[in-house]
Amino acid sequence: MKKKLPYKCVVLKLSGEALQGESGYGIDAEVTHSIAEQIKQIHQLGVEIAVVIGGGNIFRGESQAAKGIDRTTADYMGMMATMINGLALQDALEKAGVFTRIQTAIEMRQLAEPYIRRRAMRHLEKKRVVIFVCGTGNPYFTTDTTAALRAAEISADVILKATKVDGVYSADPLKNKKAKKFKQLTYIDVLKLGLKVMDATAISLCMENDIPVIVFNLFQKGNIKRVILGEKLGTTIRR
Repeated sequence: MKKKLPYKCVVLKLSGEALQGESGYGIDAEVTHSIAEQIKQIHQLGVEIAVVIGGGNIFRGESQAAKGIDRTTADYMGMMATMINGLALQDALEKAGVFTRIQTAIEMRQLAEPYIRRRAMRHLEKKRVVIFVCGTGNPYFTTDTTAALRAAEISADVILKATKVDGVYSADPLKNKKAKKFKQLTYIDVLKLGLKVMDATAISLCMENDIPVIVFNLFQKGNIKRVILGEKLGTTIRR
């Protein structure tokens, strides 16, 4: 008898930095193909997958605003970077044999469909991986907030936040060896402790819509599949 999976529909949140590998900037084709293979593994299990991707490997609006670029302009520039990353991931997925659609919150007809909720859900039902780019289409909102918003809109069961560390810590474990790892947190814990795993708007949206978030290490190969199969990895944030 086929084992019932704990999640039918997921939103995978990828940072732009996930695509840059060790280079520190841009897109590493080998890393991107490795991520695509991990997504393919869970796609083959029959899971509906939507991906929200950031653009920090190319341009990060908030940090550039601090250097003198108008914040609104900088945020729009960051949204354009997510389109570049979305196209790279789409190329890697389709080379791996996974059908995809990119939906953008800022209209770019030559590159992607505009974001339409019902169309996105239909693609998911047809087992296409949907890649959401350009954030919410508005400045001052992060791609974490986009992930929470899209997850609520498509009735996803969980947000899988793939990072370079193996969970949520009390401090940056790469800088502080005494940082404590949390196996489970509530939304309120994250807000009270000021943990930087997701911004407050994203956490509040998840709390309001009761969407759990699992934070885990993307670069341990097979981890996405392990999470989907119900293994207790990383940190779970829920009520």
